[in-house]
Amino acid sequence: MPDAQRQTVSTSPRRRFLMRGESAIASAGLTVMALMVCVMIGSVWWAQRTQRTAVREARERQVNAAAQLLAQSSELLLAEGELTAVRRMVADAARDNHFEICRIVLPDGQILASAQPSESKLRDLPPEWDAHSAPQNNLLASQNQWPLLIPGRGPAVLSISGGDTYVAGPNDLAAGVLAIGSVALFALLVLYRRMRFSMRGLGAVREALSALAGGESQPEALLISADLGPEVQAWNGLIRETERIRRADLAEKAREAVGRRQENKGELEAACDAISQGIILIDDQCRVRYANGAATVFLSSKREALVGGDISKFLQVPDVLADVRAIASGSSRRRSTHDVERREEGSESGPVAGVLRFSVRPVRREDVGSAMITIEDITQQRVAEESRNRFVAQATHELRTPLTNIRLYIETAIDEGEENPATRAKCLNIINGETRRLERIVGEMLSVAEIEAGSFELRYDDVRAESLFEDLKAEFEPQAAEKNISLTFHLPPKFPPMQGDRDKITLAVHNLIANSLKYTPTGGRVDVSVEFSNQQLAIQVKDTGIGISEEEQDKVFDRFYRAKDTRVSKITGTGLGLTLAREVVRLHGGDIHVDSKLDHGSTFTLTIPTQKKAA
Repeated sequence: MPDAQRQTVSTSPRRRFLMRGESAIASAGLTVMALMVCVMIGSVWWAQRTQRTAVREARERQVNAAAQLLAQSSELLLAEGELTAVRRMVADAARDNHFEICRIVLPDGQILASAQPSESKLRDLPPEWDAHSAPQNNLLASQNQWPLLIPGRGPAVLSISGGDTYVAGPNDLAAGVLAIGSVALFALLVLYRRMRFSMRGLGAVREALSALAGGESQPEALLISADLGPEVQAWNGLIRETERIRRADLAEKAREAVGRRQENKGELEAACDAISQGIILIDDQCRVRYANGAATVFLSSKREALVGGDISKFLQVPDVLADVRAIASGSSRRRSTHDVERREEGSESGPVAGVLRFSVRPVRREDVGSAMITIEDITQQRVAEESRNRFVAQATHELRTPLTNIRLYIETAIDEGEENPATRAKCLNIINGETRRLERIVGEMLSVAEIEAGSFELRYDDVRAESLFEDLKAEFEPQAAEKNISLTFHLPPKFPPMQGDRDKITLAVHNLIANSLKYTPTGGRVDVSVEFSNQQLAIQVKDTGIGISEEEQDKVFDRFYRAKDTRVSKITGTGLGLTLAREVVRLHGGDIHVDSKLDHGSTFTLTIPTQKKAA
């Protein structure tokens, strides 16, 4: 398939609004933005309501202050008979304070002074007037009226209207809230976009793994756009390398088939005997006409006895015999396949010793009664399929845990990060750690693919062993403390010069220590010892964990293998760590071995030359 086409294949239907791999954080982001918009709307409403109330109260205070000042001044001026000055003062007060009505009224209803000059009918100030009709103070105050008492003349009333009118003005508070909310929303969108671009690659890998766990086996359906980040590029590299190996295997088998066809009839039997699949030809009487060497092994019989005999004497599988008889009699022309489990000899209910696949088919259309049985040992294929299924399930689980943690801490950072910078920093640190964990898992899978392809190479350089172990110590001490495990590093006071691939040596030692911490129960102990002698670096990782049985100690370094101990099944793992560790050490010219006893812990010893050997 062309590379351009591979880059555009998707494991899920196209989304109209979300990009590939964005679904993990899209719902949280949209919810937070919706809540923020609601908060902004509520804040603007509250700001307007608060400002309106404040303006109204300020207006009332302004009216009261102006009325009291006007009342006091009017009493003094009227007592001196300055009617013109009072009228001017009333008009100025009404204009300056925006009063609709502002007048001084005598008890008999005559207006002494008013903001409207036409209302003032009196030309001169009366010398005195009746005091018995003066209004009561409690009534005056409730009607925006203030009592006046002019010495030597009598009472009067200052009446003001328009003091409770709300004067609209620019709502600075609401505008400020809108501005701050808009800036915060924009910052949230920028943060969401950055998280979206950094997370969509991991989300796409998760979708591809889910598709693989669901039974998808076509590589075209598992490839992801390379624009989504380095994780996706590593994943695509793994898929392409696996597909390349598979096609190379198919091409090799095809070349073998073509080569066999080109051989002459004299070499045909030798070729048939050389292949691993059993071949049996049956005539219309259900007698064996030909059987190659593999068929005699599968049926536990000699060729001399098998050829010419009835197939039912040698083959005790009812379904296969029924299909052979149907083809021999001409009543059926269909092909059939049956997988049969072989038990250990002499046992009908014992453990399974292997799985054989019997395929029954007609030889040629013109030969009505001729049938061929092929027998193939698919035991390793079954084991490989089970290993792959276990690996996919484990890898999916291994990826799901950090992805779930990343999603939860992203939600926490979004919800609480604005108010609590310490929480946001903690969340970002955890997200960074989980991302590195995912990168390590995908890197291990890619390294296994490189090993299978023969492209796993070392990049030699000077290695500062002291900094290497300092980094490992800083990484694993928190994990050990979390499980209450005593982790001790026994390091020499000085490290000699060393050459090698630092990253791959770190990977090997990292996997050994991680394994010991993983399979050591709470309260246990892990000791890491380092020694140099005769240009050899010896690293010993000793733990007090669950241990490994003697018969499984050689298998723990096999790819995808996990011990049969029931306690191991409860602990997650991909079965790749020790495989990679041994491959790295052997490429450097060293070796690794294990000494263990069940329930008494394990000791892994890694030896590696400190200098590169001459080619």
